[in-house]
Amino acid sequence: MTTRAMVVLAAVLLSSATAAGWWLQRPAATPPVAPAASPPAAAALPAITVIKSPTCGCCGDWVTHLREQGFAVSTQDADDVSPFKRRAGITPALASCHTAFAGAYVIEGHVPAADIRRLLAEQPDALGLAVPGMPMGSPGMEGPRSDPYDVLLLLKDGSTRVFARHGP
Repeated sequence: MTTRAMVVLAAVLLSSATAAGWWLQRPAATPPVAPAASPPAAAALPAITVIKSPTCGCCGDWVTHLREQGFAVSTQDADDVSPFKRRAGITPALASCHTAFAGAYVIEGHVPAADIRRLLAEQPDALGLAVPGMPMGSPGMEGPRSDPYDVLLLLKDGSTRVFARHGP
């Protein structure tokens, strides 16, 4: 057998083995199952990853708020969250205690779940949303009072504009 014939035979055998391996490892067909009870459109929501301090209680409360609103949320504890903020384009003036990522967007601070849903539905050409600081009355910062606060849309040129207003 010539070298060329051996190469062709090897290629045929390799592609056949690959196809057979795929066929054997494919998931078995399963009958359709009714979706589990969950908030409307939860399947369409991207998972959210939250970078937070391991000792921050309000971050955990914000995560609970998101989960109660139908978001799948994972957390990553970091002793220093500032490198994540810098890489995401969050300046010190916009910073809060945690930084999250939802699809292609960054979510900084105590942004209400309804505003995240709106961002994901409208899909603006932007970096994401931010609630600078830790305003009382925002999700995760519930307490004896509620202060007015703005949710800012973070534009790619570094500027911001008011996306939503909350509070008394």
